[in-house]
Amino acid sequence: MKVIDRVITDDYAAYHGDCVEVMKGIPSESVHYSVFSPPFASLYTYSNSERDMGNTKSRSEFYSQYEFLIKEQFRTLKSGRLLSFHCMNLPTSKAHDGYIGIVDFRGELIRMYESAGFIYHSEVVIWKDPVIAMQRTKAKGLLHKQICKDSAASRQGIPDYLVTMRKPGNNDTPIEGEFDHYVGEDSEEVGKGRFSIDVWQRYASPVWFDINPSDTLQHRSARDEKDERHICPLQLQVIHRALQLWSLPGETVLSPFGGIGSEGYEAIKMNRKAVLVELKESYFAQLKKNMEMAVAERDEGTLFNQNDAT
Repeated sequence: MKVIDRVITDDYAAYHGDCVEVMKGIPSESVHYSVFSPPFASLYTYSNSERDMGNTKSRSEFYSQYEFLIKEQFRTLKSGRLLSFHCMNLPTSKAHDGYIGIVDFRGELIRMYESAGFIYHSEVVIWKDPVIAMQRTKAKGLLHKQICKDSAASRQGIPDYLVTMRKPGNNDTPIEGEFDHYVGEDSEEVGKGRFSIDVWQRYASPVWFDINPSDTLQHRSARDEKDERHICPLQLQVIHRALQLWSLPGETVLSPFGGIGSEGYEAIKMNRKAVLVELKESYFAQLKKNMEMAVAERDEGTLFNQNDAT
């Protein structure tokens, strides 16, 4: 499958096509950092394309396809640098699996990356409100009436994770310097002591309670009812923190599942170079709009900063 469409500028390269095949054309050791949300196995069907990893009959079929991507990710990432994927563990159903429970999707992905040569570097749990999850999914285990009926069938909510893997080797370009800004909720509590230390204590927490779940690109960009919405967009605050922690201005950030462009949008606004690949046509069309918006917003902010300086 050839690239269907592409847009290449000084700020980003966006490709409409199969991520595995597109990445075969990316030079080895050229990506400084990668952050993305992979398809959650067969939990969601994003398109009817046979090349869509989310359009699989089983989790095992998804894993067999995903291995090809991991191989290319390992090759293209610079030695000593990091890759972060956003995921959640997957609920099962009686209709699909024959039982109600949870699949350790996060763990399966970690083991696949380790098998490909990556080092399990770190992870953070992103807190999700179980009441909102209950209202959205109607999951039996989250209902209060299940506690009253038989609490053996009740469970906690399923959080999101940002899991980070490292490619072995030395990092030739240290990501050095103190934090000069904080991204998250309750910002008035940050900076009462030494600012950078206060920020780090928030970011170093193994659970991020201070992420706004509604701060997603589709809330910012979908001004028209016809604009494409992503099924499970990653919060911009999570992307921003990851880029702030593990990349430098001017470096190349890759998202092999570009969606509507969340990772690229934040990368461009933070003066990184974005490389995005997206298979679904409607997502790619929205991605292009959002990349243009990111460049315009970044340049507008730069202009305001210059005017303030004069």
